[in-house]
Amino acid sequence: MQPTLSDPSDRKIYVLDTNVLIHDPNSVFNFEEHQVLIPMVVLEELDKLKVGNASIAADARQAVRTIDAILGPASPAEIMAGVDIQRVVPGGPLGTLTILMPIEEAPATLSTEINDNRIINDLLALQAKRPNYKVILVTKDINMRLKARGSGLESEDYHNDQLITDIDSLTSGYHHITGSFWEQLDALAPQTVNGERVHTVEREVMEELLGGTFFVNQFFYDDREFVGRILADDGRQVRLELLNTGALMRQKAWGLAPRDLYQAMAMHLLFDPDIDLVALNGAAGSGKTILALACALEQTMETKTYKRIIATRSTRGLDEDIGFLPGTEAEKMQPWLGAFTDNLEALHAEDFDPSSSQHFVGAKVPLQFKSLNFVRGRSFQQSIMIVDEAQNLTPHQIKTIVTRAGQGTKVICLGNLAQIDTPYLGPTSSGLTYMSERFKGFAHAGTVTLKGVARSRLAAYAESHL
Repeated sequence: MQPTLSDPSDRKIYVLDTNVLIHDPNSVFNFEEHQVLIPMVVLEELDKLKVGNASIAADARQAVRTIDAILGPASPAEIMAGVDIQRVVPGGPLGTLTILMPIEEAPATLSTEINDNRIINDLLALQAKRPNYKVILVTKDINMRLKARGSGLESEDYHNDQLITDIDSLTSGYHHITGSFWEQLDALAPQTVNGERVHTVEREVMEELLGGTFFVNQFFYDDREFVGRILADDGRQVRLELLNTGALMRQKAWGLAPRDLYQAMAMHLLFDPDIDLVALNGAAGSGKTILALACALEQTMETKTYKRIIATRSTRGLDEDIGFLPGTEAEKMQPWLGAFTDNLEALHAEDFDPSSSQHFVGAKVPLQFKSLNFVRGRSFQQSIMIVDEAQNLTPHQIKTIVTRAGQGTKVICLGNLAQIDTPYLGPTSSGLTYMSERFKGFAHAGTVTLKGVARSRLAAYAESHL
């Protein structure tokens, strides 16, 4: 028996692939008034993935629970007809959820040995039975989308958590003003500044200066070495923190000084006690990890602002299981977190006895390496949490990690959107992009895109020419 679908005004049926439910376990709620179908093959794949401690298993279990909560006590006939998707919004339920059984008479357009092909075959048969409906396959798998389109079936990516359509529109965290900021500001509205650190400007004036849009904790700088940061925006007036290039470049963190203005702006956010979340995006070698580690060491060992440093990263394999062979979690994490130890060596390279300095720091600094599997469910207090390779995390995984932050904890997410290694993720769908856009304007979060390659002249040339 096949589902007897109701007749929506635009006659769309969205069919969700397994990777969509893994990417966002609550994705079934995001198709408004349309009908949502989940093939039986997808439920079988979720059943295989749900066992274990890996993050993908937790997402699979959450997706299954979400589906069960919607279907509830519905009878088989009601499920076939479509169960209303209840939402906490005025107007009652919108859309229906249906389980699609394999269609026996479906022609084997593609080989049935692969689950993706079985889904496409069933959807082609469903489309043939209901020509007045538009059947749309929603999948994160590019190859499956190509096969579906090649077979005559509409297919699209899951876009609900993609807040931008072009990576070039991702906020950099700063805005360049040509010429002099103060001269342009005085021309619009004469100002009186008496050496104060904070200055207030009318919002309409700032909109004209910064091109219309800006947000809290965004930097702006001009060609006269002036740098400012937007501290608050009440809709009528904007409070600015007045800085300058010289002061920012004189910052020091564990002996490390910024090499350019972008690193200096990032360091300013990393040192600000009112900033709880910092996102640093930049090319390989732009200084993300060494800046984060140096500022973490300074605030943990010198100023005692935080009690410990927690380092983790997203790497395929690391997200699965660290194994049962002898060795502590830190020892098993060591190969994956070589970037931190490499930068620790770089910070002490000019010491009289670098090896002794590294051993001292290793013994005295409360630096803990954690697997992402064991971050879930934890609550970290008074800590600096550094998440490396954050571009490989999904929006759902980013939420899981950031919500681990307890009282007095700062989270630093590092990533390079040009080096995404996770299947089904792209620059616009990465958790790092999602987080940067979602937290844009939050008074206690900031983002900076680092420019240039400070690692070496060879790395700089390779980044721009290879």
